[in-house]
Amino acid sequence: MTFIEPGLSVRNGFAEGPLADAALSRAARAGQLLEELQEQAATMTDRQLRDGVHRALRRFTQEQPPACQVDRFTAWIRRGVRIDWVVPDRLPCA
Repeated sequence: MTFIEPGLSVRNGFAEGPLADAALSRAARAGQLLEELQEQAATMTDRQLRDGVHRALRRFTQEQPPACQVDRFTAWIRRGVRIDWVVPDRLPCA
């Protein structure tokens, strides 16, 4: 086991600890938000959809997502392209 910092370690190529759990939780919640947006897109204005995508990506990264990424995801959803946000059970580390 390799300790990265308090709350985060790597064992057998996977991150462990409360920080890894928090990252997986954020990823899962972002996926849920994107799923909801895809289901409701037909009833939303472009601005509402873009704001929703922005919130979902911000939830995941905890930073301001790049505008081009938000616009790309918004356009895909508007066109009906399915975004499958797969969240693993464990966080792999390189």
